[in-house]
Amino acid sequence: MIGNDGLTESNHSDEKGLEGEMRAVVYLRPFEVAVEDVPEPKLQHPDDVIVRVTSTCICGSDLHMYEGRTAAEPGIVFGHENLGTIEEAGPGVTSLAVGDRVVMPFNVACGFCKNCLAGFTGFCLTVNPGFAGGAYGYVAMGPYPGGQAEYLRVPYADFNCLKLPPGTEHEADYALLADIFPTGYHGCELADVRPGETVAVYGAGPVGLMAAYSALLRGASTVFSVDRVPERMAKAQSIGAVPIDFTAGDPAAQIRDLTGGEGADKGVDAVGYQAQGHNGEAEEPAVVLNALVESVRPTGALGVPGLYVPSDPGGVDEAAKRGQLLVSIGKLFEKGLRVGTGQANVKRYNRQLRDLITAGRAQPSFVVSHELPLADAPDAYRKFDRRVDGYTKVILRP
Repeated sequence: MIGNDGLTESNHSDEKGLEGEMRAVVYLRPFEVAVEDVPEPKLQHPDDVIVRVTSTCICGSDLHMYEGRTAAEPGIVFGHENLGTIEEAGPGVTSLAVGDRVVMPFNVACGFCKNCLAGFTGFCLTVNPGFAGGAYGYVAMGPYPGGQAEYLRVPYADFNCLKLPPGTEHEADYALLADIFPTGYHGCELADVRPGETVAVYGAGPVGLMAAYSALLRGASTVFSVDRVPERMAKAQSIGAVPIDFTAGDPAAQIRDLTGGEGADKGVDAVGYQAQGHNGEAEEPAVVLNALVESVRPTGALGVPGLYVPSDPGGVDEAAKRGQLLVSIGKLFEKGLRVGTGQANVKRYNRQLRDLITAGRAQPSFVVSHELPLADAPDAYRKFDRRVDGYTKVILRP
């Protein structure tokens, strides 16, 4: 039914009412979230849809807010990696229907601005005035509540929803299309990874593992996975990467030794500003960038999807808190290295990666360590933040 405002009335209003509530993961204060009742989302524009969320992931980027490193205000609903089925659709939606199973890029994008038309959907100029890019449930990324909840409003739905095969098959694999699989692939795209090349990937967390996996999918001959956590390095080895323990010695020197002194052809920084020094303790925000400069051969390329933002990582100098780092620009210039940076334009990759999953050619869910009910989110955040009990990638099931 179409109301006077031109929007469809809620299909689930009979269960919870037009002014109904839903359960969602809400930020309270540093190191504390709770599952609370919040208002259900409503259609606000003819091209909106409401998605009933069936899978939503906890991301390392969520930890930046969880740890109090950002300006996130209490009450924000987390969750930018979301999959579910469409519950209702505005009258302007043309390619989707109630009941469709969809996954949404973490980027909220309009589809028609200059950047979107050029394929840079991570830097949409429409959805978040004054800032290039928008996202669900993330501070400074627009007025879009997150999907660690029972329902999610998706604007510009025809553009932002990627249809999936019906049913529940590959649920965990498809959920990773919202962010980390395309982000890892994006790191390889930024570095222009080509068949037969050697690739150094710094970080073997979820994004780093996806970057290593993507490099192998793109035909890399050897992928070095740099980390210090034994279970992460074991996971990297299980997919065919060569683990490099940076606490055992200079990782760049280890990589040069394994490449006949030359260095890797390409490098990916999947860590960002929370990088740690060789002792694995104190944060050194520029250490990975500088190690990559040393790890990659002259005229190679670096892809940097790891997050670098003005923030308060704690324990570092004031320049780092403003996002200003002491990077070995002289050595980078001397070696003629190319550098690509920025968050993933998920829509550039998600259809192809979906089809690889559907065809059985990719199974990114190997990184998922836990699948839990939404009610377990506070405990999952605590354990994921502390990297305990094997917590690497968590999917919540509302």
